[in-house]
Amino acid sequence: MRLLTYLIGLMAWMVSAQAAEFGREEAPLFPVRPVLADKHADLVYPSVAGEFLVYSRKQYHEYSVVRTSKRAPSLSGEVLRPHYIGEAIRFGTATANGDIGYVSSRLGPISAWMKQAKGDGHVAIANMLTFRGALAPHHLHASPDGRFWVFDSTMEKNRYNQLLNEFSKVPHIELFGQDWRIYNSNLYHWKVGYAATKTGQTQKFKQPALFLFDRRSSQLTMIPDAFDGAVSPDGKRIVFVRETNGNYDLWMQDVDGSDLIQLTHSPYADVEPAWSPDGRRLAFVSNRDRKGDPRGMSIYVLDLGSHAIQRVTNSRHAIDGGPTWKDAHTILFHSTRPAGGATWSIWQVSLR
Repeated sequence: MRLLTYLIGLMAWMVSAQAAEFGREEAPLFPVRPVLADKHADLVYPSVAGEFLVYSRKQYHEYSVVRTSKRAPSLSGEVLRPHYIGEAIRFGTATANGDIGYVSSRLGPISAWMKQAKGDGHVAIANMLTFRGALAPHHLHASPDGRFWVFDSTMEKNRYNQLLNEFSKVPHIELFGQDWRIYNSNLYHWKVGYAATKTGQTQKFKQPALFLFDRRSSQLTMIPDAFDGAVSPDGKRIVFVRETNGNYDLWMQDVDGSDLIQLTHSPYADVEPAWSPDGRRLAFVSNRDRKGDPRGMSIYVLDLGSHAIQRVTNSRHAIDGGPTWKDAHTILFHSTRPAGGATWSIWQVSLR
């Protein structure tokens, strides 16, 4: 009887210890704090250029974009709201002079636009290719001076039609802050559990193409098998994500097409790159320390000179993503960390 009581007590202790270990939160690698949180809205994909911060917002059934000050972030500011029934506005992008990039469904298919900082003008990005629905732009980004714009689009007809429907009504709030998953047949809709993103994992979708648009020359350049591109602050290089054999890595080349190199070689997913203001480092999102778990994403920094990679966030129970550099020592990102009551809010991590 004593032995049975001892064994029961031992088993109870082991279960308790495992539960405590699962629930334990690791000490932060660097100081983190919430920047913007709204219990009535989800805020994702911050974008910084000059003195401006732009982010995307989902409030009930409305998708909009907000521009505010990066030094004094606010839930108000200039808000680009839908003008027409059924319209959604997403993928807010900042430029240094205050222009706001975004993608809208106002013309039927989705198309990329730039709201001018002065007046009420809205300029189309890539002109008729998006007007006529030839492309379905996602992951819109711009160089700080607004000369270069980059976005990606599926070239697969079935997925194209699906993405048009999903643009105005994201299938699940989890995917609102993990848009890199839309081109993966295993990850594009919500599930209770996911297979790891790692080398050797098969998926059915064909890879998208990346498009680089030069507003000065109106030249539109396509890079096959690439998405989620970002142009360097000096406008000379572009970094992007490429899937190879089920794995996602970062690649870089000059905007003229030369010097293509692979930057990361992790067996797991490296996505959502963002340039530091001096162009010497890249922030990105990865699940390399969570064995490829799509919900185990943290922020990392890659030094382009030394090729050293440093993990900077490490919440065990939250998804981090969408990094952008507020300054040389501070990264803004969105996260499911508890703040304000919504699923997604905007946080910052200080590297000092």
